[in-house]
This record gives sequence, C-alpha cells and structure tokens, in this order.
Amino acid sequence: MAKRAIVTGITGQDGSYLAELLLDKGYEVTGVVRRLSASNFWRIEHLLDRITLRPADLLDQLSLIRVVQDVRPHEFYNLAAMSFVPASWDQPLLTGDFNSQGVTRVLEAIRQVDTGIRIYQASSSEMYGRVREVPQTELTPFYPRSPYGVSKVFGHYITVNYRESYGIFAVSGILFNHESPRRGIEFVTRKVTDGVARIKLGLADSLGLGNLEACRDWGFAGDYVRAMWLMLQQDTADDYVIATGVSHSVRQLVESAFSHAGLDWQKYVKTDPAFLRPAEVDHLIGDASKARKVLGWEPEVSFDKLVAMMVDADLERLSGQTRRVGAVR
Repeated sequence: MAKRAIVTGITGQDGSYLAELLLDKGYEVTGVVRRLSASNFWRIEHLLDRITLRPADLLDQLSLIRVVQDVRPHEFYNLAAMSFVPASWDQPLLTGDFNSQGVTRVLEAIRQVDTGIRIYQASSSEMYGRVREVPQTELTPFYPRSPYGVSKVFGHYITVNYRESYGIFAVSGILFNHESPRRGIEFVTRKVTDGVARIKLGLADSLGLGNLEACRDWGFAGDYVRAMWLMLQQDTADDYVIATGVSHSVRQLVESAFSHAGLDWQKYVKTDPAFLRPAEVDHLIGDASKARKVLGWEPEVSFDKLVAMMVDADLERLSGQTRRVGAVR
C-alpha cells in the first residue's frame, strides 16, 4: 500500500519540490491550502492531476484535525509559514500566530488523532541570528534577530517538546537559505536574478539592494527537500542542520548573477537604505556534518550553478512576456 503524506505549504517553493519527490517515490500526496480569493498554484500546476488539495489553515485547529482524521497520513510535512523575514517586523503578531501557535496546532492535531504519524517541522537558520559560533551546528545557541526568527525558535522547541512529552516521531530541519527558480520574487536571490534578466532584456536600468555584505549559506531547494524526507525515514527522531557549509555575500551573489548574463554589476546596482533590516543577521553558515553522517545527505547543486539556473529561468520567463507584448502591439 502506498504511503500517504500531508504537506502544508504545498503551493510554496519547498512544497512543490517536496511534492514532486514524494510522488516519484510512490506516495499519495495531500496538500493543505488556505482559502484565498485568488489561487496561487503556479508552482504546482503540473502536479494538480496527481495530488489532492484540502482546505485547512494553521490558524484553525479544527480544520487541521479534520484533514488528519480524513487522510490518516504516515508522514506530515509542515512547511507552511509566514516566511518573508522583512515582513515579520510589519506583522509580528500574525507571524507569531502562524509560525509558533500554528506549529502547536499541527502537533496537537497529530497528538489527538494518531501519535504514530511522523512529522517534519521546517525550522530555520534565522533562529541563530547574531551567531554565537561559526559555523552553526545543531547545538549552537539561538539568538534570533527578527520576529520571524523568534517565532521559528518557538516552533522548533515546541516540536522537541511534543517529541519528548508524547513520544511523537517529530523532527526539525534547521534549513539554511535554499533557493530556486520557484523562489518568491520578494526574496533577495530572486530579486537579483529577476533584476539581472530585466536589465539584460532592456526592461530595467538599475537594481536597488540593501546590505551587500550580509553573508548566507545558499543551497538548492530541490536538494534540501530530499533531506526532509530522509529525516522521517530514520529509526530515531532527531533534528538536523541542512546546509552547504559554504557562505557567500550578497555582493558575490550579485557578481555571479550579472556575470552569467554578461553584465558589469557595478553599472547597475544601487544600495538603498529602504531595504536594510532593523536588525541584521550578518554571517550564517551551517555545519551539516550530522546530516551527512546519519542521513547520507549531500548537496548536489553548487552556488554558481544555482545562480545560473535562476538567471536562465528568469530570462526565459521575461523573454516570453516581451514576445507576447510585442505580438499584441
């Protein structure tokens, strides 16, 4: 009998890649989606005939219980969150409700329906914030620097608490930044690659950015969802850092993206104080030694290959738009 999995956040970047992975492994996949006035299915349009979508919301306990009761999954992947860090200063209460209490509602639904369900919780490198050591491991103390990071620390520890209190197979993946052509346009990686494509195609003449010296450990989302699945296949529930172990600055991201398009970034990039965070996280770099040893996980896509993939995808997307506009004219 095929394994059954529930994925919250299935319409997001990670959810779409995870759904593809699970389908390839023969799973029956149910995606949890919020009721919205406009659908946001562009990342999973190619999967809609192979997955089941169910309405539910991390803010609504009863809807989560109903989905778990109806599907009776073997595995539950909680990827839904208020995930754009800068917006968490504007909406700190909503961020906390989704990323903290929302996780508790998911765990409580599993506790009430079936404690045998294995659950993956998406933790974040933003929990480290003002880092206490470099690189960061599973034992590095947290010092979050945003409402998002604070909310993720709660979600992380409540997952640990339900594992230790109720014996639920609950794991947290402390994922460092992971990107792809499916990344939201508001994130700096997509902002850069989209900007490069627009400049290359003559649709823009500059790109405004904030702190060019901030460093992140960037990997490919498709690699990282494989680690999520591996965590739930182990004999013992545990938490893992998932990272490449290589850090790059926003400046290096810009240089790589513009170079791939044959452009000189210094002619086009402008720093804009409006894009600076109230409290910056300067240097995140993860040590995924535990995941390599226990899970046998390794990242496969390099930083430069990832950036090139994203630039090419944005060039293709925007080229198609300009051709359509030209045809209409």
